[in-house]
Amino acid sequence: MDRLVEKKLAARAVELGRAGDGSALPELIELLQKPSSEVRRLAVSAIGKLSGTADAKAAITALLTVLRDEHPQVRQYAVKGLSAYGAAAEAALPDLRDMASAGHEKEYNRRDAARAVEIISEACRLAAAQEVKVCQRCGARVDADEYTRSRRAFDRVFCDRCFDEVYLKRRNFDTKVDLNKTIRARDGSLVQSEGERLIADWLHARKIAYRYDERIRIVEGYAIRPDFYLPEFDVYIEYWGMDTIDYQIGMLKKKKLYQQEGKRLISLSFKEKDRLFEVLGKKLERYTRLTGEGGTE
Repeated sequence: MDRLVEKKLAARAVELGRAGDGSALPELIELLQKPSSEVRRLAVSAIGKLSGTADAKAAITALLTVLRDEHPQVRQYAVKGLSAYGAAAEAALPDLRDMASAGHEKEYNRRDAARAVEIISEACRLAAAQEVKVCQRCGARVDADEYTRSRRAFDRVFCDRCFDEVYLKRRNFDTKVDLNKTIRARDGSLVQSEGERLIADWLHARKIAYRYDERIRIVEGYAIRPDFYLPEFDVYIEYWGMDTIDYQIGMLKKKKLYQQEGKRLISLSFKEKDRLFEVLGKKLERYTRLTGEGGTE
């Protein structure tokens, strides 16, 4: 696919997802047929964001088809999208259970599939039993849809009112972070520091796919924003760029979260900037040889 066309379609998928208009579902389903895995991934992500506004049956049917996509990252976002539809996605449970136990599947897809099974199953149980769940913030009762929405976004239970308040707070924080991304890497990505630019350029030169500053769930109740995530190797990279006391405390807390979950973390310090490529290359080489092993470096 022509690169300019690919960028245009990718931007369109992101735009439709952010708009939250369920009528965009047919257009997004069409994008799932494009040859670009990046366009398909973003279209799948957008379909997940339309839960509550789009035709759930049509959306789930499309997402189930994408579970068999040849690209693992597209499958990953299909899993996340299905979990967003809660009890309505009950028909997806057999396929998700198969993915969660498939030895040939990527570890991150098995993990996300298991979590989707948990969320959808619990939403189904709530819908059937009408069990009372309460908001962890204000104590108000929440229904099955509120439970699904808040668990998927925050891995916590919020009513819609508290969800919107927490979401707005997060969005404001995310906006501040995005405003600090002023340094452009060779592939066009905007990063926050010169050290991060060097890492992005090194990965791009070696055709190693990465996601930059993308929020992920890492342990129960916590979400973090790794500097870089390499889906091909299921490896996280953190570039520690400061040496203040508060920064060091935050760094230690973040490292602990990675360690608790056995995540593959490569730590790089601004003090290693002069030999950053050498250090990164050696640490990443270990994960190109070994699979299924967690740890930090």
